[in-house]
Amino acid sequence: MKVVEKIKAPIYDEMENFEKKFTQSMASKVSLLSRITHFIVNRKGKQMRPMFVFLVAKMFGNGKVAERTYRGASVIELIHTATLVHDDVVDDSNYRRGFFSLNALWKNKIAVLVGDYLLSKGLILSIENEDFDLLKIISEAVREMSEGELLQIEKSRSLDITEKVYYEIIRQKTATLLAACCAMGAQSMNADKEAVAKMHKFGELIGMAFQIKDDLFDYGESKIGKPLGIDIKEKKMTLPLIRTLNTVSSSERRWLINAVKNKNKDKKTVKQVIQKVKDSGGLEFALKKMEAYRSQALDILFTFPKSEYREALVLMLNYVIERKY
Repeated sequence: MKVVEKIKAPIYDEMENFEKKFTQSMASKVSLLSRITHFIVNRKGKQMRPMFVFLVAKMFGNGKVAERTYRGASVIELIHTATLVHDDVVDDSNYRRGFFSLNALWKNKIAVLVGDYLLSKGLILSIENEDFDLLKIISEAVREMSEGELLQIEKSRSLDITEKVYYEIIRQKTATLLAACCAMGAQSMNADKEAVAKMHKFGELIGMAFQIKDDLFDYGESKIGKPLGIDIKEKKMTLPLIRTLNTVSSSERRWLINAVKNKNKDKKTVKQVIQKVKDSGGLEFALKKMEAYRSQALDILFTFPKSEYREALVLMLNYVIERKY
C-alpha cells in the first residue's frame, strides 16, 4: 500500500463524501464558471489539507466527524484553490501540477475573478451555517497569507531577506494554511481552546517543514512539479540561498546577489548559483532546520493519546518531509 493510501485509510469514507460535497460547494449557474470549476476538480492535487482536517477531527471525535467538519474542509480547499489560482497570476505561471494553469487557458482577468468567486463561496458556506468560529480561523489565515506574499515581494526586490524574515514569510505564506487545517479539524469537534491552539501550532510546524522541503527541490536533480532553479529565476529567496549568502566571502556574496538579481534568466548562471549553494553547505543547513520542525511537531502530537488517526498524522508528517515531488 502506498503511503498516501495508508494515510487516507482511516478517513477513506470521509474523503469520498468530501469529494461530492466539495464539488457541490463550487457549483454555479454561469456556464463558463461551471466549465472552469469542472477543470479545477479534475486536476486536483493530493488533497493534503482536507486530509489534515479529517484526521485531526477524528482524533478528537473518537473516530467520528461532524457535518461542520465537512464544511470546514470544503472552506479550506476552496480558499486554497483560490490562492493557487491567484498565485499563478501573480507569478505569471503557465503550469500547475503538470497541466496548463487556469490563467494560461482563460487569461488573467478570468483567473482573478474565478479566484474571487471561490473565495466568496468559502465565506458564504461558513456564514450560511453560522460556523463563525471556523470562519475566524480561515479568515485569519487568508490575512496572513496575503501579508506573507506582499512581504516576500517587498523583500525580494532588494534581496535583503534575513533568516528571521524568511521564517516569517514562510510562516505566513505556507504554514498558516496548514495550521488552519489542523485547528479547523479540532474546532469542528468543539475541542477546548488549548487543544485547538496546540493543533494550530502543530500544523504551522508542518507547514514550515513543507516549505523548506519545497525550497530544496529547487536544487535537486529529479523531475518534479516545479522546474529546477525556478525560485532563483523568480528571485525568490530560499533558505539554502539565504544561508549561503550569510556564510560566503563578501566577493562571493556580491557575485551571488548580482547573479540572482541581474542574470537570473541565464541557465548557466543559475546552474552556477545552485552549485555554489551546494558547495557552501546551504542544503545541509536547510535539511537540519526541516528536521528540527518535524521533531517539534511530533512532540506536540505525542501529547495526545495514541490512535490510528494520530499514527496517520505521523505518517503524513513524514510524507511531507520525505516526498520526492
